[in-house]
Amino acid sequence: MKKLILLALLIFASSIKAQSTDVSDYKYVVIPQIFDFLTKKDEYNLNTITKMMFEKKGFEVYFAGEELPFEAKMDRCKVLYADLIANSKFLSTGITIVIKNCVDQEVFKSDEGISKEKELRKAYYAALREASQSFNALYYQYKGENATPLVASSKEDGTSVKKRDNQLYAKPTSYGYELLDKTEKTVLKMYKTSQPDSYSAKMEDVTGVVFKKDEKWIFEYYLNDEPVTQELNIKF
Repeated sequence: MKKLILLALLIFASSIKAQSTDVSDYKYVVIPQIFDFLTKKDEYNLNTITKMMFEKKGFEVYFAGEELPFEAKMDRCKVLYADLIANSKFLSTGITIVIKNCVDQEVFKSDEGISKEKELRKAYYAALREASQSFNALYYQYKGENATPLVASSKEDGTSVKKRDNQLYAKPTSYGYELLDKTEKTVLKMYKTSQPDSYSAKMEDVTGVVFKKDEKWIFEYYLNDEPVTQELNIKF
């Protein structure tokens, strides 16, 4: 048992170490719809303002709960998670911009912006404006190293073919398998059929089939009425 626990800890530690802390390795950013220090969705327009800041930087930004691109849904470790942290004191209001990766590793933390405005709206705006100065100084130029390479093959059969290099781990279930990413999040479910090495599959709102062809695992589905073939890197 001790050996199993130690092995699990080593695997978890290695997965954390493997995650990039360079913002230029990431294309997508997710922002909360409600910050923890507020009570309403996009209160004072702070969420929208924060989204615009990241978009101006060059990121592709989504609010939590919005539909993400397929590659981001298949691997949440392609996504950065941004947040605002408030530090309210008796005579001042502080705001810090924090960016983390999928294993809760801090990728960036801005200098704290501080405002002595009494009205909350003005205080948050002023503090965020000051915090954004160090954020604006952050270098970002997406280089795609953290993104799954999507390699289009010949379209002679009218099917778009994409290749995934990210490892997915197959967890046996009563109905077939669940495919887990490196954070142990289920990204796709495979349901047994009467055919060997052939499964019906579901990933959130996407349904299709997973089958083995030429020693490779393939996920086929329709996206916007277009047939798509996705090569999966599965470890059983």
